[in-house]
Amino acid sequence: MRAVPSWVDKVHDRERNEQCIYDLCFRPDGTQLIVAAGQRVLVYDTSDGSLIQPLKGHKDTVYCVNYAKDGKRFASGGADKCVIIWTNKLEGILKYSHNDAVQSLAYNPVSHQLASCAISDFGLWSSEQKSVQKYKVPARVNCCSWTNDGQYLAMGMGNGVVTIRTKTGEEKMRIERPGGSASAIWGLAWNPSQDESYDILCVADWGKTVSFYSLSGKQVSKERNLGFDPCSVSFFSKGEYLMIGGSNKACLLYTKDGVRLGTVGEQNSWVWCCAARPDSSYIAVGCQDGTIAYYQLIFSTVHGLYKERYAYRENMTDVIIQHLLTEQKVRIKCRDLVKKIAIFKHRLAVQLAERIVIYELYSGDLADMHYRVKEKINQKVECNLLVVCTNHLVLCQEKKLTCLNFYGQKEREWIMESLIRYIKVVGGPPEREGLLLGLKSGQIIKIFIDNPFPVNVLKINSAIRCLDLSASRSKLAVVDEHSTCQVYDLNTKKLEFQEPNANSVAWNSECEDMLCYSGSSTLSIKAGNFPPHQQKMMGFVVGFTGSKIFCLHVYSMTTIEVPLSSPLYQYLDKKEFSEAYETGCLGVTESDWKALGKEAVDALDLDVARKSFTRLKDLRSLEFVHDLITKKKQSSEADDQLLQAEVLAFYGKYAEAAKIYKKTNQEHRALTMYTDLRMFDLANEYLSSGDSVDRKQLIKKKAEWAAKINEPRAAAEMFLSAGETMQAIDIMGQHGWVDMLIDTGRKLDKAESEPLALVGDYLKKLGSVQYAQEIYRKKGDFKSVVKLYVEAQEWKDAFALADKYPEFKEDIYVPYAKFLAESDRFVEAQKAFHMAGRPDQAFRVLQELTINAVNENRFDDASYYYWTLAMQDLDMALDAEDSAADNLAKFKEHQRKASIYYAYHTIQRYTDEPFTSYMPEALFNISRFLLHELIKDHPKGVSKFAVLYALSKQARNLGAYKLARNVLDKINSLKVPKRFKENVDLASLMVRSKPYHDNEELLTLCYRCSTTNPLMNNRGNQCVNCSQPFVHSFVSFEILPLVEFQLEPGISDQEALRLIETDTKPDESEEGEENIMRVGEEEDPFTTKLLTFQQEGIEFTPVVANRSLLQSLGPGEVIICRWPAPLRYTYYRNLMPDMSITKCESCNKVFHTDDFELQLLQKGHCPFCRSAGYLSTPNQTEDDED
Repeated sequence: MRAVPSWVDKVHDRERNEQCIYDLCFRPDGTQLIVAAGQRVLVYDTSDGSLIQPLKGHKDTVYCVNYAKDGKRFASGGADKCVIIWTNKLEGILKYSHNDAVQSLAYNPVSHQLASCAISDFGLWSSEQKSVQKYKVPARVNCCSWTNDGQYLAMGMGNGVVTIRTKTGEEKMRIERPGGSASAIWGLAWNPSQDESYDILCVADWGKTVSFYSLSGKQVSKERNLGFDPCSVSFFSKGEYLMIGGSNKACLLYTKDGVRLGTVGEQNSWVWCCAARPDSSYIAVGCQDGTIAYYQLIFSTVHGLYKERYAYRENMTDVIIQHLLTEQKVRIKCRDLVKKIAIFKHRLAVQLAERIVIYELYSGDLADMHYRVKEKINQKVECNLLVVCTNHLVLCQEKKLTCLNFYGQKEREWIMESLIRYIKVVGGPPEREGLLLGLKSGQIIKIFIDNPFPVNVLKINSAIRCLDLSASRSKLAVVDEHSTCQVYDLNTKKLEFQEPNANSVAWNSECEDMLCYSGSSTLSIKAGNFPPHQQKMMGFVVGFTGSKIFCLHVYSMTTIEVPLSSPLYQYLDKKEFSEAYETGCLGVTESDWKALGKEAVDALDLDVARKSFTRLKDLRSLEFVHDLITKKKQSSEADDQLLQAEVLAFYGKYAEAAKIYKKTNQEHRALTMYTDLRMFDLANEYLSSGDSVDRKQLIKKKAEWAAKINEPRAAAEMFLSAGETMQAIDIMGQHGWVDMLIDTGRKLDKAESEPLALVGDYLKKLGSVQYAQEIYRKKGDFKSVVKLYVEAQEWKDAFALADKYPEFKEDIYVPYAKFLAESDRFVEAQKAFHMAGRPDQAFRVLQELTINAVNENRFDDASYYYWTLAMQDLDMALDAEDSAADNLAKFKEHQRKASIYYAYHTIQRYTDEPFTSYMPEALFNISRFLLHELIKDHPKGVSKFAVLYALSKQARNLGAYKLARNVLDKINSLKVPKRFKENVDLASLMVRSKPYHDNEELLTLCYRCSTTNPLMNNRGNQCVNCSQPFVHSFVSFEILPLVEFQLEPGISDQEALRLIETDTKPDESEEGEENIMRVGEEEDPFTTKLLTFQQEGIEFTPVVANRSLLQSLGPGEVIICRWPAPLRYTYYRNLMPDMSITKCESCNKVFHTDDFELQLLQKGHCPFCRSAGYLSTPNQTEDDED
């Protein structure tokens, strides 16, 4: 920053006495400066400092002046206790007085209301009011200032108090500075910045401090010590800087936070006032000795550039890093005067007043813009230029270069013969980077960080202003002090060319032979040895990457996108296609790429053409170039003329292409070209006489053209005459001409199978089934006849054909079975599959239905399908003896899944739907059944959470609190759905308040061994003692009093049935043992098991019944599950014959009779297998069933 004096004036009275300048202000447009000097108000022209007019109206010293923001009037006040209102034409229009000397004036920036402050009071005046409203104050008012919105007035008083008043004079806030009268307020100002989120008041007092407050009176920034008594405070520019003057005899520039930046102008006496010209960089200062100084502040550009990263100083204390390609910006607040900036790769060095701070990127990502402090060098250094490398700093002071490490230690020093004018880091490995120096003597020197010896590169005849190395470091561009740009080949040291009127130069970092230079408001881009392309541009270039040029104009860096069309066309004129393509890659327009691709194709440079059209994504041209490349590989050099002819034809130059074809004896190519273009008259010119093949081909092309121009009937006739029967049939079929198709089909010979098949297909497609089958029969294609009947679902005709030709049985019955399956007629579908000899297909269809039902949450359907699959497994086990064991295993698995999905259907509806018809006991039993079944494995679609949730809820309802607590613990180990989370958490808390035991009425009793089983059984649905599997009623899922028994070896199922149903029963014992049944001397095995305790872990062994035991059993106490072969019957004894139990003869599931009858009334069939009319109870006989 430099303060350049524009003009200075010193004010004296008639006796040559110095007149103190107490106040000054600018007219809002900046053209005039109003000065309070002695008893006069002086008006200066700011352009040259000439006095426009002295205004006389005050009778004593003038202390204050202020201009309204609208520029229509200004005011002055002084020791004569008067305030005078002046117009912008320098005419006094109004005068009013106070009781004491007027100390300060301030116009409201919005309403233009004038605040005038005196020693004992202050007044508010506006042009709309007839009188001045005055308010008493407890102390002398030295200064005042309005907020930006004109709502509040701040006044600084001699007792160290700042009072903030509303527009009506009421006090809103009071700020008391420590020190009281010793800290008299002599300067205050509101920050005019629009960027701040709230109003900030700067207060300067004679406690030699400056402080900052918000409108609420809260201190918002650090208090700064000035070291002198301030007399004036004002903001510069738009609030970025602060000007303070006083007893230090100078006006100092600070940041808006109070950090000192520098001196504007030193004077010989106290500085009483300073003001900034609106919207400019000029400052006016008024002094005790009558001096009025007018300065221009010049802020030098402090910046650094490395490739696309540009770092520059803003507001004197901040560093902005800008990515010139992405336009990302980050700010580093240094809170001190930034003197120098250097940037290189991931390093950033900032020189402050007393130290140097080195920053580094957080990561090596090229797009990363976040910096952190790496090192601080707490040394005050002086340098003209600052350069940063990977691990070093290089300081330049005139002729001397000093290399420091990041700890501030000097490692090396170089002293040049002349002043160093320019430094550029040209890269290199870490700690061995190279620097290129340009000296005032014209010498260009390269030094390396780790080498004390400089290397002479080149010498020119004048001082160096700017220099740059090409991408491969083989060429050097230099701009000297005579504004001449010179380019040298570093290998030969020869001057390749030079251009005048240049102030800076930059090589393209992505292209070796391209550079740009600026000068005389012109940008020049030079490629190779071609003349430069020029365009208007303000500023000077500092970088060139691809098609982007980085330009610094005044203080701002801009990125200019420059289409490199001119260099590209220069290369094209010379047929240098590779160089043109490299230039295009840097950035050209779409039309430039088209021109490059076309020129390359014309010259048969097919590689460049392919890459150019790839850039354009021109698929048509790419396909053409690919064909040319393929042909060029297959042909000799002599065929280049033919390739040239194809290029001409591709670009529409058909006559020229035909001439080349004729010249190379390739008339048939010309014929093909004109035929493809539908230029049949021109094609006839190249038709050889007597060539029937070409003539037929021409007729064919005409027919194709007729078809395209919507004359299909003529086209069909032409195709028939040309022998292209297939194409003629296609046209007839596409237009639905059944009569022509039938006529053509009947005329065809039966040996012409392909055309006949096509005619038949079209007739079938058009719905003429009768004619289609006639054509197929003529061809002898009975398989197509079968397909025709099947697609038309003419099943009777199809079955008749199957009887006549058995080999087509599968082709008919398989589609028929699929048709039945799609109509939900599964039983018939399975019969059809069996007739087709495809039982596996029946099984597969049913399996897919099962999977779909599970996926769609139709669990009742899934249960039914799994039961059907299980029955299919039994059939397959009977048919295929070698795989019977596998099929029986699948039968058991499918039976089990059918039971699980059947039960889970109720739980899923209970958790997803608001109402249920099931009693709590039934839901409790179903949940327990599922929980025990899921111990083995977990079928798809069954939610363990839903089962546990239903069980926990019903357990709490029925008093099974121990079970509920254990189940809730299991639930909390699962992922709970959001909609149940609150209920589960509440239930977990509530169950803790309940006793830790289960309702004894809910405990399960084993009817075989009389063991009471826990509600949660780790062994599943079986007794913990005797391992007897529990038999559930498949509606309420209560455990039924059924005990399984097996037949003694040698007893068949038929014999067992006969023994059970016999009328003769053995006598019971007369010894009073009524609960034990005996046959001869044998005990009743069931009763024996009831009285015998069995240890846990012993495998389940059912009761074995001999003939006498079977004879002792009555039909009403035995339930027989009659499974089809290869399974044997399963026998259960009802230990409570009074309990009515019903069994479904289809699925062999057992039910409480009442439950089952209710389900039968509701659904009309068995709830499990959906069969009707296959029901039995134990007291039914086979005669009853019949």
